[in-house]
Amino acid sequence: QVQLVESGGGLVQAGGSLRLSCAASGRTFSNYAMGWFHQAPGNEREFVAAIKSTTSNTYYADSVKGRFTISRDNAKNTVYLQMNSLKVEDTGVYYCAAKWDEWYRRSSYYSGWRNYDSWGQGTQVTVSS
Repeated sequence: QVQLVESGGGLVQAGGSLRLSCAASGRTFSNYAMGWFHQAPGNEREFVAAIKSTTSNTYYADSVKGRFTISRDNAKNTVYLQMNSLKVEDTGVYYCAAKWDEWYRRSSYYSGWRNYDSWGQGTQVTVSS
């Protein structure tokens, strides 16, 4: 497993942007698929975006397509979530997650939060109207 630490959350007005970062420990970061999940108060954790290990294919929830971009820098052991055109409903805690990747997994695998082994502590994002 890897240890994950998120940063970059904060308070922003609707329409604004934030960039979340997730720093991972360990020498095998490039072998992990990485995901971002969002949890609003009283709601279940929901999928936001994911990026595979080797191919760096990316996957997004419909609610964030065209607004959010996930990327990774394997040299820095870091995954990013660029969030643009933020909406009030994007408010909540954002968690970074990691899973040792396998080439055969289908795209649907990466949206399931139970499939991930390692989690960060979360970073709060608040979008005001």
